[in-house]
Amino acid sequence: MTEARAVIVSHGQPGDPVPQQRAIEHLAAAVARNDPGCEVRGATLAMPGALAETCEPDSLIYPMFMAEGWFTRTELPRRLDRAGAAGARVLPPFGADPALPALIVRIALAAAADEGWTPSETTLLLSAHGSQRSPASFAITTAIAAQIAPHFARVVTGFVEQAPWLADAARDLDRAVHLPFFALRAEHVTDDLPRALDQAGFTGPRLDPIGLAAEVPALIAAAIRSARSDGGAK
Repeated sequence: MTEARAVIVSHGQPGDPVPQQRAIEHLAAAVARNDPGCEVRGATLAMPGALAETCEPDSLIYPMFMAEGWFTRTELPRRLDRAGAAGARVLPPFGADPALPALIVRIALAAAADEGWTPSETTLLLSAHGSQRSPASFAITTAIAAQIAPHFARVVTGFVEQAPWLADAARDLDRAVHLPFFALRAEHVTDDLPRALDQAGFTGPRLDPIGLAAEVPALIAAAIRSARSDGGAK
C-alpha cells in the first residue's frame, strides 16, 4: 500500500490553537511545493477536529516533534484512532531526521561567520524543551550535541523544563550562538527562551528554531518520499 496523503502533525497551543494550526498548514504547503509525491496537509493536536479532518486510514503521519517518546509512540496513535485513522503510519519525528545535525552545524556556523568567529572559537548553545517526566527530549538533544561537537569549540545544552536550565547554561558564554532545538515558534520559543537568555546576560546571536530553517520543507519532503518508496511497510 502507498499512502495517498501525508499529514504533518504538531502539538499546537491549546489556549490559542488558531495561530499554530495556520503555521503547520503553511509548513505543509511549503513541503508540498518540494514534490513529496503525495498530497500534504497539516494538523495540530490542539485544534479541535483537525486530525479527523485531515487524516485518513491510510495516511502517512509526519510528527513535527523534536523527540521520539511516549507522545509519538502512544498518545499520537491514540489520537489517530479516535480520529478514525487507526491505520495511519507514523514516521519518526522531525527531531530524529538524520539530516538534522548537519543542518544545525551549517546554520550555526553561518551565524558565527557573520560575527567574524571561526568554528574553533565558537560555542553553540543548543536549547531544548526537556521534561522532568520523560527522558526523550534530554536524550536526543544530548546525542545531537555530542554528534556535532567536533565542529565547534564546544556545544552547551540548556533546557526549559529540566536541568541544566537554560538560564544557567547560557551564563558567561563567550563567542556563543544560540539555536533552539524546537520545531515551531510557540510559547517556549517566544517567551521562555528570551527570558532565560536575558536572565543569563547572553549577548550572542539568537537564531530562529531549527524547525523554521529554509531547508526544512525540502528535508520533510525527502523523508515522505523515502517512506512512500519503501512499499508502505508498517
